[in-house]
Amino acid sequence: MVNELYPYIVEFEEEAKSPGLETHRKRKRSGSSDSVERDAAPEAEPSTALQPGSNSSQCFVPPNKETDASTKKESLGHWSQGLKISMQDPKMQVYKDEQVVVIKDKYPKARHHWLVLPWASISSLKAVTREHLELLKHMHAVGEKVIADVAGSSKLRFRLGYHAIPSMSHVHLHVISQDFDSPCLKNKKHWNSFNTEYFLESQAVIAMVQEAGRVTVRDGMPELLKLPLRCHECQQLLPSIPQLKEHLRKHWPE
Repeated sequence: MVNELYPYIVEFEEEAKSPGLETHRKRKRSGSSDSVERDAAPEAEPSTALQPGSNSSQCFVPPNKETDASTKKESLGHWSQGLKISMQDPKMQVYKDEQVVVIKDKYPKARHHWLVLPWASISSLKAVTREHLELLKHMHAVGEKVIADVAGSSKLRFRLGYHAIPSMSHVHLHVISQDFDSPCLKNKKHWNSFNTEYFLESQAVIAMVQEAGRVTVRDGMPELLKLPLRCHECQQLLPSIPQLKEHLRKHWPE
């Protein structure tokens, strides 16, 4: 016994001399270290999110599922505000005037996919009133101008419209070609958001505001995103996105 406070010191030193015990301790420490490194490894992976100005064929990769809830909430908030950043980026701009700016969709769902945004701060269609009627008409006209200027010689068909429940803050008009030839179109939600009543035609929105002074979105819209995959040209049902994409080739203009 060394002293009354630490009577086990001598015994501990003797056990440490045992090769088997020392080996066991080393293995335990080694295993613990490996475990920590494996847990930390996902955090060291670089972000693969598409940056403004990079190749539009690269699409967003969701964050690691193990990211804590607070980080997810913060990232989602920043992401939903992304349009306000992109509309100020000259590399993203296709056209601009005193009232609106047109930008390339960062994750295009077709060969041609642009967004027409007003400079005025309008959070969503719910905030639109009759006072915005002329602005909506101008946004539509600008969308048609961009189609003529950029894809005028193309035989592709286009649609202009709004998502009933947009994922991004700041009202924006989609101008999208109907080929849907893009690696960013990955799932049923993407497809149905443009090919069901979830997609509100621009002219229909203008007429609604002109008549009622506001935009009314009917109940049950989120359920439309779960509908079976159906070709927008011939109405044929397809079992998966890869098979749908292969089928769509038949409808592309020559």
